[in-house]
Amino acid sequence: MNSPDWRLCVAPMIDVTDRHCRFFHRLLAPRARLYTEMITTGALLHGNVSRHLDFDDSEHPVALQLGGSEPDALAQAARLGAKWGYDEINLNCGCPSERVQKGAFGACLMAEPGLVADCVKAMQDAVDLPVTVKHRLGLDYDESYGFVRDFVGKLHDAGCRVFIAHARNAVLKGLSPKDNREIPPLRYDVVKRLKQDFPDSIFVLNGGLADAAQSVRAANEFDGVMLGRAAWHTPRVLSEVSLQLWPSVRLPGDAQVVDAMMAYAARQVAQGVPLRVMTRPMLGLVNGQAGARRWRRMLSDPARLAENDPALIYEAWRATQRRPAGQQALAADAAPAAG
Repeated sequence: MNSPDWRLCVAPMIDVTDRHCRFFHRLLAPRARLYTEMITTGALLHGNVSRHLDFDDSEHPVALQLGGSEPDALAQAARLGAKWGYDEINLNCGCPSERVQKGAFGACLMAEPGLVADCVKAMQDAVDLPVTVKHRLGLDYDESYGFVRDFVGKLHDAGCRVFIAHARNAVLKGLSPKDNREIPPLRYDVVKRLKQDFPDSIFVLNGGLADAAQSVRAANEFDGVMLGRAAWHTPRVLSEVSLQLWPSVRLPGDAQVVDAMMAYAARQVAQGVPLRVMTRPMLGLVNGQAGARRWRRMLSDPARLAENDPALIYEAWRATQRRPAGQQALAADAAPAAG
């Protein structure tokens, strides 16, 4: 088995990175590390486990992100993740939403590093997988380096060696989750300082990485990058970064991705999964290309999606390949004569 690699990660995004989205992202980036959306310990311990944890084998390496603050519950949830075959257990200490705060986990856990260390230790004792932490750099408007250094140091003492740092503070009151992704200033220099102070640890940079060139530079400067909204809005950025990090790994073209997603959708629809959950992650596949608007419109048409016919994916793809009549005539005029 290959050693763990965090050079390119796709962020856990609530209501986004479900198993269908991850299957799609795996096609675009064969070596990227994929993360589930955050799953609470309560959902696993008292809900439908298979609904939350099932995934396709092609998704490896895939990490389970947990939300919780009770060491025993997190240990039980981590065991379930290991049983299901996940490659990593990640603890969410970065989400600033009020819904998460009410459960006393997410970013507000950064105020209790001792408790987080206990949680990490309990999960490490429960499984033989990497136990990692995703965190912010501070809470509210406290930008002191000592706060995040002490937080990371406490977890380092507990044995954690992989930190995914969203390079902004989390403002717990007054800012929405969307505002928290955009308003608190990015402080990459703080993550760089953490990397210097904890040289035996892995630091993956998250936050504000919008294009392939910036992401590749950061991946080389840190131990890896985690892309979130960029992967959602312009998914081919994952392929562009992959090509730079793993130049020998062959990447499928758009037509191959369409074929694979149509076959996957057919299997899922046969099991009762609505087609719309497979097409939603694909909406940005051809962004920037001719026909992109037609592609998005067809794959988000409620009437067509209600038919649950996976052939819609291929039909939308063919529609992106059609040239307007004027362009077709120009192309014909420019074509060399046969002879």
